[in-house]
Parts: sequence; structure tokens; C-alpha cells
Amino acid sequence: MLLMGAVIFGFMWLNQPSAAELEQRRAAMEQAQEEAAMRQAGSNTAFGVTDTITAAEVATLKSTVMQFGQVEGEGAEAAYSLENGGVSITLKGDELSGSIVLDGGSMGNLAEALAPRSANVAFHNRLVAKVRELIDNYTQNGSFANFLNGRDSTLVLENEKLRVEVSSLGGQISSVTLKGYNDHKNFNVDSVNPVKLFDATTNSYSFILNTHSQRFDTKDFYFTPVQLNDSTVLMQLDLGGGSKFGIRYTLPAGRYDVAMDVVQEQMDKVIPTNIPNLDFTWKQKMSRHESGRMFEERNSALYYKYSGGSVDNLSEAGSDDAQLQDKLKWVGFKNQFFSSILINKAYFNGGNFESHAIPTENFDNRNYLKNMSMESSLDYSSTNPMPAQFNFYFGPNLYPLLSSYDELVSPDEDLQLTKVIPLGWTLFRWINTGFIIPVFNFLGSFIPSYGVIILIMTILIKLILWPLAHKSYKSQARMRFLAPDIKALNDKYPDKEQALTKQQKMMELYRQAGANPMSGCLPMLLQLPILVAMFTFFPSCIELRGQSFLWVKDLSAPDAIVSWDAQIPFITNYFGNHISLFCLLMTVVNVIYTRINMQNQAGSQSMPGMKMMAYLMPLMFLVFFNNYAAGLSYYYFVSLLITILQTYGYRHFVSEAKMRAMMADNAKKPKKKSGFMARLEEAQRQQQAMLAEQQRRKNNNSKGRH
Repeated sequence: MLLMGAVIFGFMWLNQPSAAELEQRRAAMEQAQEEAAMRQAGSNTAFGVTDTITAAEVATLKSTVMQFGQVEGEGAEAAYSLENGGVSITLKGDELSGSIVLDGGSMGNLAEALAPRSANVAFHNRLVAKVRELIDNYTQNGSFANFLNGRDSTLVLENEKLRVEVSSLGGQISSVTLKGYNDHKNFNVDSVNPVKLFDATTNSYSFILNTHSQRFDTKDFYFTPVQLNDSTVLMQLDLGGGSKFGIRYTLPAGRYDVAMDVVQEQMDKVIPTNIPNLDFTWKQKMSRHESGRMFEERNSALYYKYSGGSVDNLSEAGSDDAQLQDKLKWVGFKNQFFSSILINKAYFNGGNFESHAIPTENFDNRNYLKNMSMESSLDYSSTNPMPAQFNFYFGPNLYPLLSSYDELVSPDEDLQLTKVIPLGWTLFRWINTGFIIPVFNFLGSFIPSYGVIILIMTILIKLILWPLAHKSYKSQARMRFLAPDIKALNDKYPDKEQALTKQQKMMELYRQAGANPMSGCLPMLLQLPILVAMFTFFPSCIELRGQSFLWVKDLSAPDAIVSWDAQIPFITNYFGNHISLFCLLMTVVNVIYTRINMQNQAGSQSMPGMKMMAYLMPLMFLVFFNNYAAGLSYYYFVSLLITILQTYGYRHFVSEAKMRAMMADNAKKPKKKSGFMARLEEAQRQQQAMLAEQQRRKNNNSKGRH
């Protein structure tokens, strides 16, 4: 027993671990306890367990570096280097090395990422994730992955009209500023800030290249800018092996359009030749530029033109969308006075189009109107050196200017860009384009005050309508003199049974006097097409923008003399939160004109409901027109004022004595009954016979009861 104990004791003493081995075991035990504790807490993620780059991933990494990296040397001495997203890798022979910069600036090396274990698990796993990100980028984007990271820079193209900034990120136009127009938000007519249609935060567009398994969106890539000359810049991606993809921009002198051409070289090495389409997307958060947000929003919409066809648009009110299958020539994001329009030299293959109103509950949205977007495609060939050509129009909705772009941009097809200016239905549009706009522009060429131009145009319109209105005004004046006679007939025939007799006597009276009871409506009917044409013209007339007259600072906006901040439900939506002086003056003159008209219509005394409605209409116009352009209210004010003067003039022109003498002569002449009068008398005879029969039956029934 003693001998056996001595042997066991000696064996244990000879095989006891060294101090180093004890320390290694202790560390291993602590790590095992730490991992067990993390698993116990539910942390079974990469930060709890050491992640490892697999052999397959290492092989993929090597092939990626060899395929997409830069090579130096030849044969066995060749070294490949690749840098992307903070990862720099060198492959020489079969050995990988390099450095990794993590988010936040921490630096590691590739050897740490490839190691199977690490004392700092969290840091190790972040390095592994960075390497895998590089592998995924190149797997998904191929040679385009070299352009996923970079530094955003801009080049500026500038002429007398526009300042255009082109960004290296996405190779797109990132900002457009109009030099000749100032921003008028919140009634700030004195602003000296030029109108900026959009910037990089509110506008983006991109081309999407497709293979059979991949999609490359240009907005994700950093292009290399190449300044070709003062007016042209090329944004390019050099994909290696002779393959290049670029977007070239040209800004001609003195114009509002920018030519955008897609250019490429040997792209068939990257994009298969049997891929027929290139996708295109465009989104814009439309900015405000005018005094009143509500009216500007009503006049903003997404427009598009069918290739070889007409122009259409999404609804201006609220939100709208459309899925189109037809070919389109151009698509435009149209504001009240300014537009961004993309014109395709060929055509777009239909697409999805959306326009969504931006709610104003969020204070940050107060300077924006709508979110607009398009998704479309165009015919494409990877062997075509210039597969797509466009013209961007960034400018004012000015009728002569938009009309001129048919010849400048598309001489073979009428672009109908002027259709973005809402000038009313066909008849009213003809009046605007055939008369109002040419005369307006002619007068504007030598008269500096647009208030004076509106006055002159109002007088011209009255002169044109003079031959048609002459007879009506004359008849109105005669109706006024007949008022006592008509009142006498109303008193003489008060019963409903005598209504036809009274009407017959009145018609005879009108015939003798040469008057027409409907003469008060005729002048308005004659002027109605022009009134409606002017109603559509003024809100769209950019020439009035910023033009002052008398107390008005901007004839294209309401001339508010009193404003308030409170939002009154329903009322604010139509009336606004201000009072416009010219609209108020127009309403006063309209009430006066209504009173004069009612005096001319003698029969209106027996229709109090109609009289009340007639006086209510001017008040309705006050609510409706208060938010409209001051120039429109000013035109209606002057037009009504001239009409009142004409009416009073005819009152003095038509002599009552002469009219009475003429009536006496007409009474002596043989009466030739018109077809209408014959039918009226026959209806009266039938009604009298019916009343007599009813009375006879009533008498017979009364006798029977007795």
C-alpha cells in the first residue's frame, strides 16, 4: 500500500503543468465562461461568437481582387490591388494582405479579419463584416462596385438664364437656379433670392442598367467629371477593359434647356446585347415660389405628351397616379409659373406616374407643394455609342418661349409644350392664343406698366363687343321706361288664372316698344367667352409676376391689404386669410351694376327671390376671387365700370318721348301675329276653356247636393 502510494505521488509530481500552461488554461476557462454567459443572456450574435471568413469566401475574395483590381508587374511577380469602401487589399502570388478602416476611424488589417480566432471578438467581427461587404458589392455590382464610394463634387454650367450644378454622385443635375426671377414665398415680393427649381435634396433621377441577373442604378455610383468645354461636361464611369458609361450635359448660350446625352463605349462587355431596355426614374419634391401656397398648388401638376399625340396630365387637385402603356414624348413637373420638362429625342415606353399632395400639418413642409415621380423605360442597345438623347427644359411657363422650343428641340414633331399653360377649353384657348396673348405681348413690347396694358386691353375688348352690345343696351334703356306700364299690367291682372292674358299684353307692349325683357343677360352672354378666357389667362400669365401697379406689388398674386394668421375651416380654403382690395372694389362695382340691371328689369319687382339671388352673386364672387391674381380682379373691376358708364350713357341716348310716339305708331299698324304669339293665344284659349269646364262641373255638383 505504501509502495503504491509513493508511485502515484511521484507520477503526479513529475506531470504537473508549468506556470505558462496554467495561465493558458485559466484564460481559456475565462473565455469559455464569458461565451457561456453571453449565450445565457441570449447574445448568440457575431459579437458573442468569433466570426470566420470561410475558405470559399477567401477564394472569392482572391478572384475579385484579380478581376477588378489594378495590376502591377507580370507573371509570378504580378501584384493586384483593390480598394473599396475603406478596404485596401493586395494579392501577390497566393498571399492576401491589406488594411481595413472601420466606421468611426478604427484601423485594422486583413490578417486579423482572416484569423480564425481573436481576443477581441467584437472588433474582429466588424473587420469580417467589412470584408464581406466588399465581396457582396462586387458580386452584386461587378465592375460598377469601384464607384460605390467616393467624394461628391459638382461642376457648374452657367449662361445668361440658368445656373446648373452637376453632381458626381449619380452623374445628375443636382441644382437649377433661374437668374431672371426672384422667389416670392410668403408675399415677399421684394425678395432678391433667385428661384431655385430644386436642389440635391428635392430632386433626383437615374438610369438603371440591367443584365439577366443584376441591376445597376446610376444614382449609387460616383462619376468622374470631365469638363469638355465651357458649356459641356461629361460625367463618366470607366469600367475597365475599354468599357465606359457616361452622361454628357450641354448648356447652350441664352437658353433654358440642357441637352443630356447618354454616351458609352464597349458596354456590350458589361451589358448583354440582347437587353433591349434602359430603365429611368425621376422624382421631385416640388418647391413653392409664389405668395399663396393654396393657389400655386392648384396650378401644379405632372404633365406628359403621347408620342405623336396630345398632352395630358394628372389631377391638379390632391393626389393622382397613372399607369400608361403608350409611348410618351416628354414628361414635365409643372409649377404655376415654372416647369422642369424632360423631352426624349425618341420616346419613353409608358410607365408609372404619381403625384401626391404634401400635407401642411408638418411645419417643415410649408415650402413644398407635391411629391412627383415617374418610372419608365426606353429602348437601349449596349452597342450604340449614344443610346439615348434628351433635352431638359428648366424655365418659365412663358407662351412664346415654350412655343419656340418646337423648332429648337424637335422640328419634326409639335411638342405642344404650351399645353402646360392652362388656358381653358378649346374655345377659350383659341381666344387666348389668337387674340389675348398676341395683343398682350405687343402692348408689353413698348408699354412698361402692365396695369396700363390691362386697362387698354379692357377698352379694346369693349370696342370689339360694341356692335353686338349696342342693341342690347338700347333695349335695356327702353325696358326702364316701360316699368310703369308693366306695373300697371301686374295690378290689372293679379290672378293666376289671368297669367296668360297678362303675358300676352306684356309681349304686345314689348313689341310696340321694340324692347327685349332678356336684354340684360345678352351683353354678359356675348362677353362670356372672353370673360372666361381672361379668367384662365391671368393666373397663368407669368409676365405679371412681380409687376407693380398703384398699391399692388405683384399683379399675379392677391393684393392683400389685411391679413391674419388664423385658419378658419372651410372659409380659409376658398377665401384665404386676407382681404384683396381690387377684389373688394370689383364686388362693390358688381353690386352697383346688379342694382342698375334690376331697375331695368321691371318684372323683377314681383320676384323677390330672384332679386335676392342677384345681389348674392357678387358676394359669392368676392369669396371666390379673393385668392386670385390682382390683375384678374382689376380687369373685371374696369370692365364692369365701363359697362355701367355705357348703361347710363344709353339712358340719356334713348328718349322716352320718342319711344312713346313710336309705340303709338306701332299700335296703329296692322298686327301680324308671330308663331309664338299664335301659340300663346291658343294656349290661353285652351286654359280658359278648361277653367270654364271646371267651373261648370263645380256648379252642377253643388246643385246635386241641394
